[in-house]
Amino acid sequence: MLAVALGLGVLAGCGSSGSKDDPLLRLSAQEALDEGKVLMADERYNQARDYLIHAFEVEPNSAAGREGLLLAADSLFFAGGESRLIEAETRYRDFLNRFPTSDQASYAQYQIGRTLVGRMAKPNRDQATTREALAAFEDLLRLYPTSPYASEVRSDVQVVRAQLAEHEYVVGSFYYRYACGRRASRVCLAAAQRYEGILENFPDYPEKEKVLWGICRVYQKIPRPEDGVDGCRQLQEQYPDSAFAAKAAKKKTK
Repeated sequence: MLAVALGLGVLAGCGSSGSKDDPLLRLSAQEALDEGKVLMADERYNQARDYLIHAFEVEPNSAAGREGLLLAADSLFFAGGESRLIEAETRYRDFLNRFPTSDQASYAQYQIGRTLVGRMAKPNRDQATTREALAAFEDLLRLYPTSPYASEVRSDVQVVRAQLAEHEYVVGSFYYRYACGRRASRVCLAAAQRYEGILENFPDYPEKEKVLWGICRVYQKIPRPEDGVDGCRQLQEQYPDSAFAAKAAKKKTK
């Protein structure tokens, strides 16, 4: 195989000359691309990357060079790890900047979103990266509505939106624990506002019953404003068999 021959060439040349004699540098873009693909298929991503980057650097505007740049980004994505995902995102964006009309542009945009999803923080942490992921996926649906990745992206959008909603729930629950037991009404009301924001901004959130239970609990602690959601009533009407509905009914009878 070419990789073996190259390896022998490197060993034979060790100590005799500098990097200018690296056999990799003698490869054409297509040769480097072909070898990079072999290594990618073997999941030898770090080794593949050298060949793929070389393919791009030798002929950046050729078909082999363009593919090399995209596959170099893939090699980082599939290798995984936060630092590699950050670099992969940079390379996918570089591909889009250089080749915006490529038939692989929607794939690059899709992968940008996936690199961001791979770096999303837990719901109790800052969600800046999660919001960037949502923006990247929304850009794909807007810019490439007929993309073959559109259906996958719609599923990914649901996951990302659920994460953002969960963050709001975690924040609301923190406010509830911190303030509602002390009847600190302003902060306690902020808990309800976070919960109500989930209902308004994330109507597709799959755990809506626990959000209504959160609202129900808040307004059992403080007076409900005229425009506040009647969480107890909605919970019992919409999710009568929910464990949360049973809790709300139990609270009401006390």
